[in-house]
Amino acid sequence: MLTEAQIAQLAAELHASQKSRVQVEHFSKRFPGMTIDDGYRVSRAWVALLKAEGRRTIGHKIGLTSRAMQLSSQITEPDYGTLLDDMLYTCTPGQVLSIPTERFIAPRVEVELAFVLKSELKGPEITVEQVLAATEYVTPAIEIIDARIEQFDRHTKVMRKVYDTISDNAANAGIVVGAGRADARTIDRPWVGAILRQNGVVEETGLAAGVQGDPAIGIAWLANKLAPWGESLLPGQIVLAGSFTRPVAASKGDVFVADYGPLGQLQFQFD
Repeated sequence: MLTEAQIAQLAAELHASQKSRVQVEHFSKRFPGMTIDDGYRVSRAWVALLKAEGRRTIGHKIGLTSRAMQLSSQITEPDYGTLLDDMLYTCTPGQVLSIPTERFIAPRVEVELAFVLKSELKGPEITVEQVLAATEYVTPAIEIIDARIEQFDRHTKVMRKVYDTISDNAANAGIVVGAGRADARTIDRPWVGAILRQNGVVEETGLAAGVQGDPAIGIAWLANKLAPWGESLLPGQIVLAGSFTRPVAASKGDVFVADYGPLGQLQFQFD
């Protein structure tokens, strides 16, 4: 287990990396005894630094929800991070939203569903039925992920470990919303689909069933995982349920259209 001084040191490194847009080396390489709990401690310490500068929590994200991603990360469950107010971008129907590329280091785009809550979900025994009862609506969402910790070690080319990703606020960097809204109970959640186009080319398609069979399962999981930390999912918060496409790398000038069919589209450009 990392010491409090080490946790503070690593959080400060992430904070500096985000500002400088210069990635840091793997924490897991420097601290081979690092644990998943250490990763969450680092993430919380970094979020505390951001909130001390005026940022506000608006929700949470769930990542590594697909079986393939869990196997590649050598874990058996998803991970999670915190959404802050400066990460939120809202599309206007019919217009292309501008997103500043200089905010990110190596942005990638993921297609998701977001659950917006109307009542608290406090674990440890939250069920899917309770999630549906607590949800005001579900809506299409794009998560922009980023890497303050380099994905591949600059010397050995070894891929980062899950402890690194968790420390890095589960790679969270932005969220795009603004399409249609649906009732969580009546919509056929696993069959919600999307087509992701990048510069007019279809790069990804997927169904929300790719998120543990039903994206609501992850919301219940997160409420229960937060309970030992004395935390809960709160009314008004946005919870990203996990991506059902692979991440698509974004560069300056790229235009994306995420088409969710009856739920509308999210159109945005990296400027």
